[in-house]
Amino acid sequence: MRLEFTCEPAGAAPVAMDIEVDSLVIAGWTGRDREAMEAHIRELEEIGVPRPAQTPTYYRVAASLLTQDGEIEVAGTTSSGEVEFVVFAAGGELLVGLGSDHTDRELEKTGVTWSKQACAKPVGRTLWRHADLADHWDRLVLRSWATTDGERSLYQEGPVTTMRDPQDLLSGYLQRGPRPAGLAMYCGTLAVHGGLRPADLFEIELEDPVLGRSLRHAYRIRPLPVAG
Repeated sequence: MRLEFTCEPAGAAPVAMDIEVDSLVIAGWTGRDREAMEAHIRELEEIGVPRPAQTPTYYRVAASLLTQDGEIEVAGTTSSGEVEFVVFAAGGELLVGLGSDHTDRELEKTGVTWSKQACAKPVGRTLWRHADLADHWDRLVLRSWATTDGERSLYQEGPVTTMRDPQDLLSGYLQRGPRPAGLAMYCGTLAVHGGLRPADLFEIELEDPVLGRSLRHAYRIRPLPVAG
């Protein structure tokens, strides 16, 4: 899956970049803050999703699910988004982007792996160099907003310290074998405000208050009829 990005190095001009993603991994239950992770586990348990056997868990899904489009199509109205930072191992360095692990919540009750595979995975078009963020990584903030029937509300907000450092997550995955070419990894999410729910429009943000910049992306969700 070839994606086109703009890489924004700190203190330098933006650079156009194409990345071929051959392996897409969704890292789940990545909490560095055990209390925050437990809150997310409990909110999923409330809708019938079983507690994970181990944390973190690495779900391999099709790289073709990645999309930079402003709209995705989903089956029915039982899916919802999750803001996440996304890392790309490309060109000999680690790059950081922004994405949504859009997931079918009804299917999640049957099996998390199946639910991860059921929906497109939106990702923004701009990347940062992890090397430019390493000295202040813990200052970054994730947010998302859900708009339903014209009403926009804050859906998620919190520091990236809720999740494990991306290099730690990559190391944990790579203990299973050699690094595949073109690896992209979604790195975990935050508990939501007001419970998991579908939306018509989902907006996501990764803010870097130290360098005074943000990554942003938004996409609409178009439900398709469920015939049976």
